[in-house]
Amino acid sequence: MSDQPAVVREGPLAEIVVDVAAIRHNVRVLRELVGVPLIAVVKADGYGHGMVEAARAARDGGAEWLATATVDEALTLRASGYAGPLLCWLMLPGVDLERPLLEGIDVTAYSVAGIDVTAYSVAELDAIAAAAEAVGRRARVQLKVDTGLSRGGAPRSTWADLFARARAGEREGSWKVTGLWSHFACSDEPDHPANDRQERAFLAAVALAADSGLEPGLLHLANSAAAVLRPSSRFGAVRCGIAVYGLDPAPGRTPDLGLVPAMTVRTRLALVKELAPGDGVSYGHRWVADRPTTVGLVPVGYGDGIPRHAFHPGGSAEVAVGGKRRPIRGSVCMDQVMVDLGGDTAAIGDEVVLFGSGPGVPTAQDWAEACGTINYEIVTRIGGRMTRTYVDSEADR
Repeated sequence: MSDQPAVVREGPLAEIVVDVAAIRHNVRVLRELVGVPLIAVVKADGYGHGMVEAARAARDGGAEWLATATVDEALTLRASGYAGPLLCWLMLPGVDLERPLLEGIDVTAYSVAGIDVTAYSVAELDAIAAAAEAVGRRARVQLKVDTGLSRGGAPRSTWADLFARARAGEREGSWKVTGLWSHFACSDEPDHPANDRQERAFLAAVALAADSGLEPGLLHLANSAAAVLRPSSRFGAVRCGIAVYGLDPAPGRTPDLGLVPAMTVRTRLALVKELAPGDGVSYGHRWVADRPTTVGLVPVGYGDGIPRHAFHPGGSAEVAVGGKRRPIRGSVCMDQVMVDLGGDTAAIGDEVVLFGSGPGVPTAQDWAEACGTINYEIVTRIGGRMTRTYVDSEADR
């Protein structure tokens, strides 16, 4: 096998294939389940699926809102032509707040009245007020409160001051408070006591905001796992990220909703060779053949987002070659990784599916479990030199 000639195949060396029909389908399923508006989270380049294309598919599937982490992500969506409701929430010190307030042409139309920015503190509200005055436009502001994640959001001790400043800014014409929200820490563990505590804290924040004279139009707490598993937390909208892309937000706990993974990662064998017992594979010889076998070289590595923990002494991730799952053998390199073909016949140029969906194909969740991480990380980090290709399985029927 080692002297096989290379087979010329058209197409990229390695590619991420994204089925936009799967994203549309997943949003329809989620929207029907929750019964409230759905905010599709498309941050981090659409969780590795491509932000603009994922956003378009999510909207086509019925998502009423889109959300990003950063202002730059939100501005990219506006530049792509998206004119609908849009939230961003990560305000770094010194960020240019005038740009998101200026986005949109017809300021009388809700759908193009700018980007909803999020404030965690009085200082951020002051910065937004200055930006609104500079551009002569009323801002759209959502307030985020920390209900127990201890990450972003206003600490409980500052809620009263935050809400008072927010109401004063409304009276002054600096902004309209359009939403109030928070984020769960443990929603993928439905029985965790933190979930009840956070929901109670959020209700307290809603009540205090009302006492301060605020009438935020959109109340949202639930992420993907809570949207599916905790109906009481759905409030006025839910924010769904990972579930939009067809991945399980709470592996082992989520009922089968019929979500479809949108991403398939595939490449081709670059080399096939035979090993004898005692042959070590890759750096450090962390795997040594204990029998005669055949290995194939897969031309992707950690430079393309393949986790180095895809192989470790206790196990490994698998890929699909020839309809069978084949384990990774030896250390993952920057540009390549070896897989054990078990002595089966294979040829240079044969397709390798790293993960996706369908019979015999490992999933992103399988990779996450093999690597000791979560499916979010697997799909978000993949890329590097890979080509991203879009298909529409509904249109192709």
